[in-house]
Amino acid sequence: MKPSTQALARDTDAGVTAIARLDKKTKNLVKRLHPGEVAIIDHTDIDRVSAESLIEKKPSFVVNVACSLTGTYPNLGPLTIVASGITIIDEVGPDVFEKVKEEDVVEVIGNEVFKRGELVAAGRLLTMDEMELRIEESKKNLGQHLADFATNTVELLEAEKEILIESVDLPHIATMFNGKHVLIVVRGHDFKEDLAALRSYIREIKPVLVGVDGGADALIENGYKPNMIVGDMDSVTDDALRGKAELVVHGYADGRAPGKKRLDELGLASTVFHYPGTSEDIAMLVAYEKGAEMIVLVGGHTNLVEFMDKGRKGMASTFLVRLRVGSALVDAKGVSELYHARVKGWHLALMAVAALVTIVIIILLSEPARQFISLMAMRFQVWLMKLQSLF
Repeated sequence: MKPSTQALARDTDAGVTAIARLDKKTKNLVKRLHPGEVAIIDHTDIDRVSAESLIEKKPSFVVNVACSLTGTYPNLGPLTIVASGITIIDEVGPDVFEKVKEEDVVEVIGNEVFKRGELVAAGRLLTMDEMELRIEESKKNLGQHLADFATNTVELLEAEKEILIESVDLPHIATMFNGKHVLIVVRGHDFKEDLAALRSYIREIKPVLVGVDGGADALIENGYKPNMIVGDMDSVTDDALRGKAELVVHGYADGRAPGKKRLDELGLASTVFHYPGTSEDIAMLVAYEKGAEMIVLVGGHTNLVEFMDKGRKGMASTFLVRLRVGSALVDAKGVSELYHARVKGWHLALMAVAALVTIVIIILLSEPARQFISLMAMRFQVWLMKLQSLF
């Protein structure tokens, strides 16, 4: 029987000893990662969504085979991890995946990782100063990145214009959208916080709920049942897929649909929608073409940095889909930052004083209230006299 994570994740004078979790895909690793463990990943330019997922799991260290922050663009993911108090040991090389296996016990000392006393990985400790400098330098390249991004977008538009511009041949969709509000949840920056901020809207309007891959799990974590799940099916849990939502697999323009194999193995029925854009685009397009009155998008990708986080070199499909559905689309990105209700100590004190003043006024103005208080005072005096007589 293996010792528990809590028993192994401990600090010593020499370093930290903990269980190791390994995966070349960060989004898969976080499903198995527990607090205090060592996360070993292979992730060039850790994006913000992956960074937030790692922070939520509270590993003791993040050990990255690749470079967490190349400086290609202003990527804030690694900075967010280190700012949360989690150390990143960077560029340790791919051999660590051969030397360390899942649930092995490792010891981290400084920038080195040991297994049974043997050095298995060594890299660089990322510092806040170094990352801030790289980010500032990368901002100088944004103009060129924007030009390249625009060029790629135009090229993609030209190559796929028949599919992107002309009428879309939708597969059979059973979910009813006509005349309804639709809430689409995507695994984008702050998607969980924005979803929580829409709780009142969801309770009152009861929109059709669509989860894009991991967005389905976010809906379930908040107590909702998605009506539809759209995507490559690579970052959504089996439990979510088995939740009786309609499953729409993102099929690529070349005819492939990798997500369907997983659903077939689970014995789940699905529909494939071949489209050259993103799963996010498909969700918006289906809702719009099926007559949705309003489409509320949570966690959508809208700017250059977010598309570079996803490794996208252009946004032809997203650009056109947003133009197509624009009249019905409400982008809820950042809604959780619009207003923060803050209850301070003096607020509570003021409420208590107001309540006390109200009670005093009622007593002064109400004859029955005064009589009741006088009666209670007399009873207390009688009780006190009886108590004194006993002693």
